[in-house]
Amino acid sequence: MKNMDTETDRQQFDSLLPAARLDRRGFVTTLAAAGFALAVQPVQASTAISTEATGLSTGDANIAVEGGALPVYFARPASGAKLPVVLVVQEIFGVHEYIRDVCRRLAHQGYLAIAPELFFRQGDPRTIENVGEIIQGIVSKVPDAQVMADLDACATWATTQGGDPDWLAITGFCWGGRVTWLYAAHNPRVKSGVAWYGRVDGVPSDMTPQHPMDIADALHAPVLGLYGGQDQGIPLTDVDMMREALEKAGSRSTIHVYPDAPHAFHADYRPSYRKAEAEDGWKRMLEWFAQQRS
Repeated sequence: MKNMDTETDRQQFDSLLPAARLDRRGFVTTLAAAGFALAVQPVQASTAISTEATGLSTGDANIAVEGGALPVYFARPASGAKLPVVLVVQEIFGVHEYIRDVCRRLAHQGYLAIAPELFFRQGDPRTIENVGEIIQGIVSKVPDAQVMADLDACATWATTQGGDPDWLAITGFCWGGRVTWLYAAHNPRVKSGVAWYGRVDGVPSDMTPQHPMDIADALHAPVLGLYGGQDQGIPLTDVDMMREALEKAGSRSTIHVYPDAPHAFHADYRPSYRKAEAEDGWKRMLEWFAQQRS
């Protein structure tokens, strides 16, 4: 199983740092080398979006789950009941300011947005300055089953915070994009999903027994996949195969590819940010959610 775990880690590494895409030997060598720059650096202060909380209720909370208390950030309109709920799933870097800002943007659109710290048992990636250490020390130790259970707990908690028990959606970025596909197949309550450049295929392991390609015919809700044509970590051949699997299954899900966009094109705090594609993707996401609410 060690080889398969390493292969999964390498794929995670490729999708985060496409310019450094490596074969398995090169990946192991790079992880062993010191000082590899964190993918979130340098922070692009000139493009980072800051959304005010005026008119919103925002904050941190803890939800009781197996193994402890799950920290979450939430944002919602200051007033209102039966709000549509959106679970926001992090990149591998945790619930930092970018993810919190995404929650506030959704709240301004009338949603109760909840971003859980899904790595809280394994560690805090915000304290680590090495991508390899984040992937091997934290991400590779997070089982999909645990993630699904934590998201279920968030969905239940949302109903006690003014959330509509009959309308649940999910969106996620990079690592969270893959989770979005999986959760849409896991929870029959989900009405809609939007997966931003989430990996769709990989080598099965004890922690990640299935990938989106494996569950294309088991989705409870339609998912919109948003991908970059220049994402060297997620080959277009994989994206095309996922699209074919969805079509074969008769799914209402669909995939949109931005031909010139790299991985993480929505991450406004990173050099990968592409304003036009990010704004178009955001518009598509809101329209997608609205379609499932009508």
